[in-house]
Amino acid sequence: MNPERVYTVLREPHISEKVSNLGDASNQYAFKVARDATKAEIKEAVETLFGVNVVGVTTLNVKGKFKRSSRGTSRKRGWKKAYIRIASGQEIDYMVTE
Repeated sequence: MNPERVYTVLREPHISEKVSNLGDASNQYAFKVARDATKAEIKEAVETLFGVNVVGVTTLNVKGKFKRSSRGTSRKRGWKKAYIRIASGQEIDYMVTE
């Protein structure tokens, strides 16, 4: 993969109560990723950026929500989410400061 592509595949970590529980129970993390990213690209990006061994990647497309206003309805933009399972004994630290 192109070295510049590694930095554009992962957009941001997706932090929610469900993801926190998954992290504790089964060593999984969630990221918002580029819409055109493949599972192989996501796996390589996580392994390169965080230095962990990825066991599995599951992706899903999140549909944008409808919003109603006095002018009618509009739809928020959809996005792609990836659940990353890493090897046991490893962890990803989002708040790394150097």
